[in-house]
Amino acid sequence: MPTIIKALQSQVGRKLMTGITGIALMLFLVVHLAGNYAIFASAEAFNIYTRTLENLGILLYIAEAGLLFFVLYHSYLGISIWLGKRKARSSGYEVYKSRGGASRQNLASRSMILSGITILVFLVVHIWSFKFGETEMIMSADGEPMRDLRQLVIDSFTTWYIALGYIVVLSLIMLHLFHGAWSAFTSLGVTNKNNTHAFKLGAHVFAIVLMLGFIFIPVYIFVTGGTGSLIAY
Repeated sequence: MPTIIKALQSQVGRKLMTGITGIALMLFLVVHLAGNYAIFASAEAFNIYTRTLENLGILLYIAEAGLLFFVLYHSYLGISIWLGKRKARSSGYEVYKSRGGASRQNLASRSMILSGITILVFLVVHIWSFKFGETEMIMSADGEPMRDLRQLVIDSFTTWYIALGYIVVLSLIMLHLFHGAWSAFTSLGVTNKNNTHAFKLGAHVFAIVLMLGFIFIPVYIFVTGGTGSLIAY
C-alpha cells in the first residue's frame, strides 16, 4: 500500500490521477446536462427528476460524497502540479516552450489554475443555491409532495446578475475543458504524435458543445423571462 501511495504522489502518478478524475468529472457533466434539460419537458418533469434523485436516499449521499471526493482530489492534484512547476522555475518568469518544436501553451493551459479555482468556488455557490435554496412545496400529479426546484431555476435565471454570473463561469469551464479534456487523455497515454491533433480537436468540440448546452438554459430563460414556448406550463 505505501508503494502505491508513493507512486500516486509522484509527478507521473499525479498526472495520471488528474486524467482519471478529469474524465470522471466530464462524464458527470454530460449526465448533469441531460438531466437539466428536463426543464424543457412537461411542467412536472424537472421536479419529478429532482424528486427521484432525492428519493434515492443513502445512495444519493454516497454518489454526492464520491463526486465531492473527485472534485476536491482533482483540485488538489491540479494545484499541487501547478505549485510544483512554479517551484521548479529558476526565475520569476517563464519562457513557454516545449520539447521537439513550438510551444503548446495557450490561454486555456496557462489559465488552468485560475479557471479551476473559480469553478471550485462556483460549485459551492451552485450547490448551496439549488440544493439548499428555499422553495415552495407543491403536489405532483400522483399526489406526492415535492420541492418546486423548477420555479427556483426560472426565478434565478430571470435575475440578470445570476444569469450573467452563470454564463461567465460556464465560459470559464469551457476554457478549462479546452485544455483539460485533451490533457486528460494525454496523461493516460492515449494520445501520440499521430492522433494528438484529432484528440485536441475533439476536446475543443466537446468543450464547446457541452458548454453551449449548459449556457443555453440561463440565456433562454432570461431572454424569454421564463415564459418561452419551450417551457411548458
